Amino acid sequence: MSKLTASTSLVTAGLLLSTLSACNMMNNSAPVEPVQSTTSQYEYDLTPLLQAQANSQEPLDNSAQFTPSKHHKTLVNYVEQMALDLVDTMQTELDVSIAVTSFVDLDASLNNSSQLGNQLSESFIHQLQKFGYGIVDFKTTDYIAVNARGDFVFSRDIEQLADKHIASHVLSGTLIYRNSGVEVNARIIDISSKRVIASSNKTLPYYVLNNADIHLQRASIN
Repeated sequence: MSKLTASTSLVTAGLLLSTLSACNMMNNSAPVEPVQSTTSQYEYDLTPLLQAQANSQEPLDNSAQFTPSKHHKTLVNYVEQMALDLVDTMQTELDVSIAVTSFVDLDASLNNSSQLGNQLSESFIHQLQKFGYGIVDFKTTDYIAVNARGDFVFSRDIEQLADKHIASHVLSGTLIYRNSGVEVNARIIDISSKRVIASSNKTLPYYVLNNADIHLQRASIN
């Protein structure tokens, strides 16, 4: 082979390599089309699963009484809150005389009280007097009975009590026994017009009453 022929072959091979390299560079620089993902997206409806789980749970026992391991609540705390409610809703002046009676069970007769009903009345006497209201103790007789058992000024015998009109208003209320505690409805009433001038509502938890040794049986009064 002549030198001219060999040179021509080398040039041709070089041009071919250059052309192939250029094609590769163009292919590499061309934008790559995004590949469509073949993974499908699914939406799961969890409603049947949650419903089945809810149906499998046992119903709550509403009669179960909550009892905290530690607490500092007392019956006096609740009476203080109720007394403040009464004062906040009071629709009269301070110049009143209030007689506080036993709280009664909300039954057909409204004549049944208990240790709790009597304890509430005693506590309200103190709380209302702290707010500056005049309190009348209608169970006080006009004399002091002295005998071997002691000296007494209180009585529940109506014949021994004053028969005159000594109070302008009366504070009383009802007791309703709920699953979690005793609901107390208190109100102050104008004796003349029977108009309610103040009211309060509070539920006393059983664990508070138990700590105070309050017995919920009806009071036995002779």
